Amino acid sequence: MEARLTAHRATSFSTLLPPVLGWYDHSNCNDYSIAAARLDGGAQENGPMELPQTGGCQCGALRYEITQAPIMVYTCHCTDCQRMTSSAFSVGCVLPDGAFRLVQGEPKGVQRTTGSGRVSSRWVCPECGVWVCTAPRPGATVRNVRGGTLDDTSWLRPTAHIWTRSKQPWLPLPEGDRKFETQPPGDPWWASVTPAG
Repeated sequence: MEARLTAHRATSFSTLLPPVLGWYDHSNCNDYSIAAARLDGGAQENGPMELPQTGGCQCGALRYEITQAPIMVYTCHCTDCQRMTSSAFSVGCVLPDGAFRLVQGEPKGVQRTTGSGRVSSRWVCPECGVWVCTAPRPGATVRNVRGGTLDDTSWLRPTAHIWTRSKQPWLPLPEGDRKFETQPPGDPWWASVTPAG
């Protein structure tokens, strides 16, 4: 494994990018060698993210498509996400707002005041209750889509992890990924996590 990682580092980014990860460019991956290493040699089998990507809720009443690659993919380990997903964390995809389009159904807006006092608005399916994405906010330039609602999740590679202070103790996080005990600073918070470029 270390030999493969060294080979990845020694080869120029531009020669590896098209056949290996395609969409995993400097704007949505903190470190290409980390992403390639995480695939543990399986990078050649993984094709690029194809667009548009589609997704929806469990029952199929809500359907959407995304037309651009995420700005970033992250996991959130807050206790709210653990409860809402009935899991150890949620996977979020930060998308440019215009890259998300609802193609079927009418979501229900749900608001909740978070531990920080901020009001969080989510779109959920009124039939099955699945949380699909954040609701649009005035002036927002992004939309957070829940990664698990995508039809194809094989290309998702989180590179940041937030609210790790409430992470399950049995869950290791990948070496080299960005980790934050709480909400990262800044507004929007994800801008402080994504690399400049």
